[in-house]
Amino acid sequence: MPTALGRGHCGGHITLLFTIEDVLNDAVSQGSRGAGICLTDGVEAIAKGEDGEGKLIVRFQDGDYDCEMYEDVLEDLIGEIPEIGLFDWELNIRMSLPASQGFGMSASGAIASAISFQRAIGIPNEECLRRSFLIAHIVERKRSSGLGDTTALSSGGVERRISAGSPFSGNLLDRGPGISEGWTTETPVLLVWKERTGKHTSNYIDNPDWRNKISDAGASAMEIIGVGDWDSRRWSDLIEQSLIFASDSGLEFDASRSEIIVAANEAIRESSFSERLSAMLCMLGESVVIVPNDSLDEGRWMSELSSFFEGSEFLTFSSRIGTLR
Repeated sequence: MPTALGRGHCGGHITLLFTIEDVLNDAVSQGSRGAGICLTDGVEAIAKGEDGEGKLIVRFQDGDYDCEMYEDVLEDLIGEIPEIGLFDWELNIRMSLPASQGFGMSASGAIASAISFQRAIGIPNEECLRRSFLIAHIVERKRSSGLGDTTALSSGGVERRISAGSPFSGNLLDRGPGISEGWTTETPVLLVWKERTGKHTSNYIDNPDWRNKISDAGASAMEIIGVGDWDSRRWSDLIEQSLIFASDSGLEFDASRSEIIVAANEAIRESSFSERLSAMLCMLGESVVIVPNDSLDEGRWMSELSSFFEGSEFLTFSSRIGTLR
């Protein structure tokens, strides 16, 4: 049997506001409503398969991470496409951003790896993409590592999720309960996070008190974000409702989030662009995303803002809003 080789890439995702909707037993129907930003930068996966029996070796190119998620992705894929189990696989993962900091790296990695396995054996592109989103969504729900990231990434750009669940399901992969809408420009964004790893998402979505506060705040925000046309005219609405959600949910005041939001706002105030920028919390990391108040901004402020964090306990990364799928 010849060597099988496939590549997958998926940008990250930043949730800015959300609800928790996981009471149904079916993982396909669980998820969240909400809104956020898809990124150009995320996870690249390269899968190499040789004649075997479905074994997997995962190699990370930029650090040590948990490989169990990738094992779950492969196991679920073999259940859908038994041919994949006729190979032993080596999966090389390159992550542009850290895990557990609100950048959707688990969803991005699950999607990218699922794409790489399927492309290696020649699955047609659209079928490959749709199944990758479905498998990633199911794996995320099994692990409580995410709610709506895969659904958000299925649209791309600046997204809103108006119905919870996987974007694709069923034998034909033609539709799912989850509905996401997106629009995009090349808006620059600056990510800022604490060097140490943040709390796992499950610490919040599986905690009754946090669940109630988050869902109440998210439902209130979606009364505004979830109605009307969704396009670049809604950028200011997204910023405003994200700031309100962070406060009303209590997440702004939890752990070291207050520290990082204070540092980001101070950097904005001291810069020469103080009237042009906003800092929003990334859910659910200890991180913020600094964005221009005008979505058409070209990003000349990014270098100056980044310099404010040099030598501090915070790290930065410059990215842009991702394209539509």
